[in-house]
Amino acid sequence: MGGPRRFDEDAPTQIDELAPAIPRPSEIPPPASSRREGSTGGASRTESAIGSSSRSLVTARETLVLQEVHRTRAFLRVAIALAITQGAALVILGGDRTARIALAIGLIGVVAACGWLLSLLHENDDAYTVERGLVAAFSTIIAVFCGIHYYGVFSPAPVILPLGLQFYCTGESDRASQSVFLSCTLGYAALVGLTLLGVVPDVGLVRATSVPLLERVVMVVVIETILVAVYVVARRTRAATLFAIERHDVVVRSLAQRDALLREARHDLAQAMRVGGLGRYSGEIIGSFRLGSVIGRGAMGEVYEAVQLDSKVDAAVKLVHPQLLAERDVVDRFLREAEVTSSLSSPHVVRVIEASKPDAPIPYLAMERLHGHDLATFLRDHKRMGTRKLLTMLREVAQGIDAAHAAGIVHRDLKPRNLFCARNGAGDETWKVLDFGVSKLDTGEGTLTRGHLVGTPSYMAPEQARAETVGPRADVFALAVIAYRALTGSPPFSGETSVEILFAIAHSMPVRPSELISTKEEVDAVLAIGLAKDPKRRFESATAFAEAMQLATRGKIDEELSDRAHTILNELPWGAPAR
Repeated sequence: MGGPRRFDEDAPTQIDELAPAIPRPSEIPPPASSRREGSTGGASRTESAIGSSSRSLVTARETLVLQEVHRTRAFLRVAIALAITQGAALVILGGDRTARIALAIGLIGVVAACGWLLSLLHENDDAYTVERGLVAAFSTIIAVFCGIHYYGVFSPAPVILPLGLQFYCTGESDRASQSVFLSCTLGYAALVGLTLLGVVPDVGLVRATSVPLLERVVMVVVIETILVAVYVVARRTRAATLFAIERHDVVVRSLAQRDALLREARHDLAQAMRVGGLGRYSGEIIGSFRLGSVIGRGAMGEVYEAVQLDSKVDAAVKLVHPQLLAERDVVDRFLREAEVTSSLSSPHVVRVIEASKPDAPIPYLAMERLHGHDLATFLRDHKRMGTRKLLTMLREVAQGIDAAHAAGIVHRDLKPRNLFCARNGAGDETWKVLDFGVSKLDTGEGTLTRGHLVGTPSYMAPEQARAETVGPRADVFALAVIAYRALTGSPPFSGETSVEILFAIAHSMPVRPSELISTKEEVDAVLAIGLAKDPKRRFESATAFAEAMQLATRGKIDEELSDRAHTILNELPWGAPAR
């Protein structure tokens, strides 16, 4: 129950020092996916993936899509080179004139189609789509069959089929792979069958008229078997590569998550090291309380365990740091906290027993002595919170927050350390909201922070990070951040510096929760709304958020909320897992 803590190590930061580092949304270029037009079906999915890949490799699938683009460039160059070489050979080779002309036209088609796609892909990954890839694929297949007809259906010419098949069947699209596979296998079988039946004359340079029919059939079966084997191996190779990259991502993501938790633990440790032992006022009588050991320290004050002299009731007494008593702003803020907290009547807000008068030489605030643990300690010990405990915590904390909002008070510094699970003698637990030291009256004029950007970076709302007007929905955002952290075991926004954290909060979404843990997509949707950058798109109250989470964990969500989440994520999708 210490005082307000601002940024890392509680150092105050002026708005004009930090605000220039946090650009407004208009200064951030839109994502590639939002600039794309006219894409549908598989193309839109592929283009979206490549647009993301141009900024960062965010998933295993997108990594393979980017690889596919680079493989396609190499394949197109090889196809053009082979087509030109084969065209030059036609000048020397003899054979059926009609078959030669057909092959020449096919080769021209290969050069045209592959050259067209290669020009589009020149330094522009976003130009690749499945449909465009298929244009090059089928122009190549047509030329290959013209070549098989020209050289002979039983000549070595069909060996070119597995080469192209292996390339196209390791691509992203199942439908594209299947269409290329069926075109090659059925096309070759049809050409051989029509040739054997005499429908298509056998005019090839290599003819198998001397080979018995049974042996011809065996040769066709062998070639078809090879084509099937190439297709199966290619698709399984892609699946195995995807699995290996995803496993690698899990490890890297786990390491990144561990780093974020380590930074959080260091901050908690720094706070814990300030607590315990005797303080300057230990043993003194302040108001009607005798003070004992220090049980909490913050930027503005210390919290002592205490006993009320008359009633012998245990209490926690908060005092301003002695060295800050001469600073009128600090004292005024402390007195405002006493006034704010005393005005709230909720079982889920820490109860005030006594507060000093405004002219007291040593301002103090005596609160009920809580026994139990704060959420920060719980998460440090357990990493995550079970769904049932999480829902209970959200429901009770939301009641405390909404009680403050009903009184016109915005907390502005909700975080795990300010949420306390109090345990009574019977073992019953109640979650309470602590520390209204940097709270704000919801009138636009009720702040005593005097131009300081106050709060804890990782739990600030975007409007708070940008030093804009802060209302009750900033607390809803903070509660959604807490829920994300408790549910997934990972802070949604992290960074090496406060500026990095605030930039991420203002302009990006965290990793989709269901990519970190096994949870329902409805939970993803509710958290997306709670973490919306625009306050108007968030839940109207903390209780509304808690109730939506309750339903989402059971796979239920209102259609209106589902549409709202869809709109939010269309404009700013979930972020990239750590790579």
